[in-house]
Amino acid sequence: MTRLKLIVNPAAGGGTARRSVPAIERELTARGAVFDLEYTERPLHAVGLARRAAGEGYDAVVAVGGDGTANEVLNGIMEAKRGGEGDAALGVICVGRGNDFAFAAGIPQGLADGCAALVEGRRRTVDVGRVSGPELPAERFFGNGVGIGFDTVVGLEAAKLKRLRGFAGYFVAALKTIFLYFRAPQVRVEREGEPFEGKALMVSIMNGRRLGGGFMVAPEGSMADGEFDLCIAQEVSRLRIFALIFRFMRGTQAGHWAIHTCRTEHVSATALDGSLPAHADGELLCEAGSRLDVTLVPGALDVICRRQEGAS
Repeated sequence: MTRLKLIVNPAAGGGTARRSVPAIERELTARGAVFDLEYTERPLHAVGLARRAAGEGYDAVVAVGGDGTANEVLNGIMEAKRGGEGDAALGVICVGRGNDFAFAAGIPQGLADGCAALVEGRRRTVDVGRVSGPELPAERFFGNGVGIGFDTVVGLEAAKLKRLRGFAGYFVAALKTIFLYFRAPQVRVEREGEPFEGKALMVSIMNGRRLGGGFMVAPEGSMADGEFDLCIAQEVSRLRIFALIFRFMRGTQAGHWAIHTCRTEHVSATALDGSLPAHADGELLCEAGSRLDVTLVPGALDVICRRQEGAS
């Protein structure tokens, strides 16, 4: 019998995660699932809880929250793997803001469907990213993507919008950020092929497909192809940022003169002038970094997904 450890971030989704626990318990109990549940009490608490659960032999560790909770649980599972302590799969019950990792991994968005997928136990193997830098206390794993620049500031602003969730919150935050962050840093981005050097409004290193619940940064991306989708947006005027935002909403930014894309297994970004605000899966890595190194770890993690995978 599959044993599940549920790790609940009670603050996720503006408290939606905590309020959803009774319904989750009913759904899983009715389906005959064997599970235990713990709540997080502070930032990064889920990392330790997930690592311990993997070491205790749970078949899957389930993040009950959004992308931030999923990222912490992913890191705990990866730390357990690296330490030879356990080899649990990652599950997610989506009750957070954007749920971009779940979207790319083929994990159902609804609570009932998410619980059904956990009981069915269908798995797929996905790639994971690893990021390090001099301003980071330790290297960090991620599932969906690392963002440098504009989208990091958007995430910080979106977190302040308590009454708006999901894509609506990110969209409003993006409009606000246009007037706060439009002087892009001078960066050098090294990857396979010719390096990029210039003013970059945004550097997105994607393992998944979208950010902010609806910005299709890598519309053709796959979590299982052994490569990142790198997207660099050059500095443009405020008016042109508006136009780019709508292109990213439709996933049609490729081919625009200010957009540079490629696929690669490793990316290094260095600030030549200014600094690099950066996030991993929506969680702040640094507000003023000098360098980031990002590497793909192919086939590193099993995730529990829907019966028919609708995302690649």
